[in-house]
Amino acid sequence: MRIGLLGGSFNPAHAGHLMLARRALRALRLDQVWLMVSPGNPLKPRKGMAPFRVRLASAERIADGRRIVATDIESRLGQRFTVKTVGLLKQRFPHVHFVWLMGADGLAQLSRWKRWRRLAAMVPIAVLPRPGSVSPALRGAAASVLRHQRRPSRESPVLAERKGSAWTFLSAPQNDISATALRESGQFRPESDQE
Repeated sequence: MRIGLLGGSFNPAHAGHLMLARRALRALRLDQVWLMVSPGNPLKPRKGMAPFRVRLASAERIADGRRIVATDIESRLGQRFTVKTVGLLKQRFPHVHFVWLMGADGLAQLSRWKRWRRLAAMVPIAVLPRPGSVSPALRGAAASVLRHQRRPSRESPVLAERKGSAWTFLSAPQNDISATALRESGQFRPESDQE
């Protein structure tokens, strides 16, 4: 089985996340994409962060529950750091081929993540464009360090079979929707979504 892991705060989940998940399903020939809602991103401020259950509910609204699945697995594992989460997932699901999915904005910040080089060695990474982030991502520290592991996008269908130390940049339409803009416009009101 091939599973793409799309981690994030999902504060809230939106059409851009859904577009990324659908593009990854096709390009990487994945069986599923898991929208892994973070219990708390160490690189993001808590101020303005909706409660976990509200963010999970927003991810469940865009998921179909079959090929795109919203999950609280990171919370259940008691993890906030991607490298630890991926390590535990690989232990628990040894026959699954995982691919880490991220937007170019994530690649631009990857060098700030805890043990990011270890993460890149553990799992292949697929990066999708985000407006204004492509050039900074491809010129950033992580892309520079990992430049020899970059695979051409034509190899995307077999990326999941790699053991890590491989990444690719997938072409896709760029969606400029952002969770920040949705919150600022008042389209996401966490207090009204609470159960």
